[in-house]
Amino acid sequence: MKISSPTRARAGASPCNARREPERCLITLGINASRARSGGAKVHLVGILSSIQPSVYGFSEIHVWSYSELLDSLPNRPWLVKHCPVATRRSIIQQLAWERFQLPKELRFYNCTLLFNVDAGTSCRFHPNVTMSQDMLSYEPGEMGRYGWSSARLRLILLRWVQNTSLRLADGTIFLTKYASQVIQGFCGPCKRVALIPHGVGESFRAVEPLEKWPLNRERPIECLYVSNAAPYKHQWHVVAAIAQLRERGYSLRLTLVGGGEGSAQTRLLAQLAESDPSGEFVNQEPFIPQEELPKYFASADLFVFASSCENMPNTLLQAMATGLPIACSNRGPMPEVLQGGGCYFDPEDPVSIATALEKLLSGTPFRLECAAQAKKLSLAYSWERCADETFAFLKEVANKSI
Repeated sequence: MKISSPTRARAGASPCNARREPERCLITLGINASRARSGGAKVHLVGILSSIQPSVYGFSEIHVWSYSELLDSLPNRPWLVKHCPVATRRSIIQQLAWERFQLPKELRFYNCTLLFNVDAGTSCRFHPNVTMSQDMLSYEPGEMGRYGWSSARLRLILLRWVQNTSLRLADGTIFLTKYASQVIQGFCGPCKRVALIPHGVGESFRAVEPLEKWPLNRERPIECLYVSNAAPYKHQWHVVAAIAQLRERGYSLRLTLVGGGEGSAQTRLLAQLAESDPSGEFVNQEPFIPQEELPKYFASADLFVFASSCENMPNTLLQAMATGLPIACSNRGPMPEVLQGGGCYFDPEDPVSIATALEKLLSGTPFRLECAAQAKKLSLAYSWERCADETFAFLKEVANKSI
């Protein structure tokens, strides 16, 4: 890990020499990823920093503040400087205090011209800044109610307040989908300058070739896959109930749930498994699997199920699209915006609706193949190169307007 020393930072000239013309000034970018803990946030930062040549956009150096696990996964580049503050290993209150009071000092110390917050739940007030919104759970109507009056719900309420404040104060805001942009700005108010820049999908998913093409070999079960941790808005238990219904109708199906789980959602899933599959005959739950190992699970599947009712940017759905699997998908949130005509939709809270969508894919070969081909075609618009290009072009635009 490359860590910049104070001596090195002070010895260099200011990134914008007063004698230069403003359009030729080189920008030193600071990235606040200190609390980018979700899988999507981590994959995003690795994806864009692995796909960019900053000097093309007028950036001389990039400083990233984050925790050690994320920093270790970032590429090593001569222009990339990594910082691992002790606060990232402390409580959420201590993290917010570090962002609010210490991070601005460090940004100024290293002559950063612009701050990029990769998560809207930041308390940092450095300007100019671009803030990315990646969390939808605090904003989706009805979703917080799934947590009852619990500490988890209180956390979501506080998080929404922090996010609203940071988005209102941002000099530029990145939303991942049109749906997220509309819903979130309905709460925080219109943002100053907005860009819609969806995530990308790794080439390892595009390279997936399923072991056996449709039509199915009837000598083996149809393998269904759902990749997501068990959470109140992921509805794995409804998917299990739907698979059980289809098995009662004579379909030979197996379901693999990848992502693990804990808390009330895992308890509810286990209760559904005890009712629908007490002997463990057709459902297998796997723990969290690293991104680099996921393609092999897609390669062993015949069908992908995505039953979330709350997403900002459905990354595992993008991955399934890139593999060319037939997809049965939730009709909530931004899913129809992303998948469009590349899947068969259902109500994620209704096992009958899920079973109907799956049966439509199972029984209609032309429809199934058309959906899979359309999804794979749509996935071509989602690359990390495109995401990095649009992100750094927007960062440069905000920086130049602030000079």
